[in-house]
Amino acid sequence: MKVLVTGGGGFLGSALITKLIEQGHAVHAIQRGQYPHLQDQGVQCFAADLAKNQALIAQAVQGCDTVFHVAAKAGVWGSYDDYYKSNVQATRHLLEASRNAGVKYFVYTSSPSVVFGGTDESGITEATAYPNKYLAFYPQTKAIAERDVLAANKPGFATVALRPHLIWGPGDRHLVPRVINRARAGKLKLVGPGDNLVDSTYIDNAVHAQLLAAEYLLTRGHEGGGKAYFISNDQPIPMKDLLNGILKAANLPPVQKHISVKMAYVVGCVMEGLWKLCRIQREPLMTRFVARQLSCAHWFDLSAAKNDLGYTPLVTIEQGMARLAESLESK
Repeated sequence: MKVLVTGGGGFLGSALITKLIEQGHAVHAIQRGQYPHLQDQGVQCFAADLAKNQALIAQAVQGCDTVFHVAAKAGVWGSYDDYYKSNVQATRHLLEASRNAGVKYFVYTSSPSVVFGGTDESGITEATAYPNKYLAFYPQTKAIAERDVLAANKPGFATVALRPHLIWGPGDRHLVPRVINRARAGKLKLVGPGDNLVDSTYIDNAVHAQLLAAEYLLTRGHEGGGKAYFISNDQPIPMKDLLNGILKAANLPPVQKHISVKMAYVVGCVMEGLWKLCRIQREPLMTRFVARQLSCAHWFDLSAAKNDLGYTPLVTIEQGMARLAESLESK
């Protein structure tokens, strides 16, 4: 089978490509930059901006049976236009090119934040509605793209959306280094007591879910498509335990500092206002979205993924933390 992976140079995209090659698939990859390690694996690479380079997208998707759309603009700061172009416009271009090229299966990497309205999410299912208001442009634009992908599910073109929460592990360039760097700088704090339960997803489990979703579409076609699925390690733990597990893997002491939930939200409001007023491009240390993300419960009922996709996590949090520690020690 020939597949296309967008965001092939990223954490999830790169790990997915490695597994696809191990399984004997021919792989095309689209990413903005050049990644020699992908070419060394035999990947046919296309350097393109998905929001702009429609001709190159059409070229990259030719002959492919399946598309794994992993690329996105993440983060909590930036203009709506930038997020819209990267997350919505890019997805629409890829959907159009995929349909025109005869692609049969389309697996989209979404986010649980598409249904986050700023309150606790305790054991929620995919029946949870999209909120009327978002606290950041990332979940807002990811939600628009997710709905586009699910609506595109038709005979001959089966689509599915996966919502993995907090992907981490060796090679992570976002969660793990952010936690470690802030701890070393003395800026890491728990928002509230840190006992809010959160799900997370070890990288191998996130890749496993992607492959299962493609197999599911291959078996069921569009009749099984058009759905979104929460993905995680299915091991909700207190936020403080997740952060301290990462710190322990890096041989750092546990986080001791706290800030109240109310104060974190106020600080987020103030910083957002100042950053906008002064047109500061770098991400603030706190935003309203981050304050709510760090203080609310985020754990999900995985029944749908288990029943439909046959999903079961392959690596536990404890096993993943041991692998993370080993990888950090070797640096």
